Amino acid sequence: MRIVKPAMTVAVGALLLAGCGSNGYDRTRPDEFAVARQAPLIVPPDFALVPPRPGEPTPASADSRSQAVQALFGGPAPRPQLETQVLKDAGADRADPGARSVVGDPDTSVVEKGSTTQAIIAAPQGAGQEATVTTPQ
Repeated sequence: MRIVKPAMTVAVGALLLAGCGSNGYDRTRPDEFAVARQAPLIVPPDFALVPPRPGEPTPASADSRSQAVQALFGGPAPRPQLETQVLKDAGADRADPGARSVVGDPDTSVVEKGSTTQAIIAAPQGAGQEATVTTPQ
C-alpha cells in the first residue's frame, strides 16, 4: 500500500505530461497580424488647400479652448421661467459679475467686528465642562 500511492501519482503525472506533448495535439494558432492586409500609408491630395501667399495675413482660426467648451457644453441653455423670475427678484441684473475676484483685494472695505465676535466664534459648542459663566461686577 505504501508503494501503490506514489506509483499511482507518478503514473497520473506522466499521463498528464504526455498530453502536453505535440503528439496528436496541434497547438498552432493563426497569426492575427497575417489575417488582414496592411494598406500602404498614402496621404491623398487635398485640392481645397492652397499654399499661403507671401505677405498675406494668416486667416483667423478659432480659439481651440472656445471650440472645446462649445463641444462639451453647447451654447447657453435657456433658463426656466421660474428661475428667471427668482433671479430677477433677487437682483441678478444689478449684481457685480466679478465679485469673487475682488473679495481678497486690499481696497475692499471690511468691517472689523472686534475681539468679542472672535471669542464667540472660537468658543466651544454646547454647555460642556469647558463652558463657564461669569457674572459682571
